[in-house]
Amino acid sequence: MSRVKRKGLSREDQLDRIFGALADRTRRRLLARLAKRPAMVTELAAPFDMSLPAVSRHIKVLERAHLVERAVDGRMHLCSLQPEPLKAVEAWLGRYRAFWTGTLDALARYVEDEQRIRHVPK
Repeated sequence: MSRVKRKGLSREDQLDRIFGALADRTRRRLLARLAKRPAMVTELAAPFDMSLPAVSRHIKVLERAHLVERAVDGRMHLCSLQPEPLKAVEAWLGRYRAFWTGTLDALARYVEDEQRIRHVPK
């Protein structure tokens, strides 16, 4: 399992921050953009109909969740994706994968059985 505990936060607190950051579609779009390559804040803000300070606030939420790292060189702010925390989310979700897979498999069998019963000639 990946290392999640940072700066005194418990694993659960860190997951709360990550899921909170991912709960917003603007932040998910920012992460998707950063998955392609690092970008300046102004580049990240371009496709959004919001002010630069508003986009910067979204980036700060992502930084607090350790999903984004910002390098500052004078007035230039370069942001890059930090994927490590997403491994913790994947591990957390993985615990439920067996349950959902089993549930979906059972549902598929039920639907197939119902279809067979309805198509049996009398």
